Parts: sequence; C-alpha cells; structure tokens
Amino acid sequence: MRYLCMICYEQATLANLAKPEFDALVVESLAYDDELRKGGHYLYSGALQSVETAATLRMQSGKALITDGPFVETKEHIGGFIVIEARDLDDAIQLASKIPAGRLGPIEIRPIQELSAPAAAETA
Repeated sequence: MRYLCMICYEQATLANLAKPEFDALVVESLAYDDELRKGGHYLYSGALQSVETAATLRMQSGKALITDGPFVETKEHIGGFIVIEARDLDDAIQLASKIPAGRLGPIEIRPIQELSAPAAAETA
C-alpha cells in the first residue's frame, strides 16, 4: 500500500537553522531516500517552498476564490513529503520514524486511496 508522509514544521524552525545544519539535514535526507529506494519503499519525495509562495483556492458558488498562502490557523505547515510503499500502517510508521526532517516537527502518515472510474462511467 502507498502512504503519503507529510512533513510539518514551523517555517521559522527551518529558517533559523545555520547553513551547516541545513546542509547536513539535506544530505541526511537524501541518504535516507536512497535507503528507502534500496529497500523498495521509496516512490517519490519533494521539499516545498516557503508558505509565503503558496496560494489557497476555494470554490464557492462556482467561482474560484484565491488567497495568499495557506489559509489555516496553525504554526506548522507542510514543508515536504515522501510517498512510500509499505505493508501496512505500522510498517509506514516505522519507515517514517527515520525521516530526518521529522526532528523539526510532526509527520502525518496517510494511506493513499487509489481511485478508479465507476463501472458505469467506464462504459459511457
């Protein structure tokens, strides 16, 4: 089963890392990606730019309303993600527990639901 591991932290925490600390975190993160890849668990990962670069889109009455940044009342934001293959949630938790950026904040682990077109839509 595929799992999305959303890595959350306060933007200030990352911004306050000294360059050598940030560089070490990047190197460690890439090494863990390689470890996951070798174990057949790695599917994809990415780091996200700062929340100041984001936009939030909401559809209301058929019209798109766009606001700058994430529109949530929280200090922690998603800063990156890894998509992994794991046997089950326990396996995914064990794998996510070794993600280096997890030291900066929580990691939400969520199974990915595979979607397929309903039978009626396939024949239409």
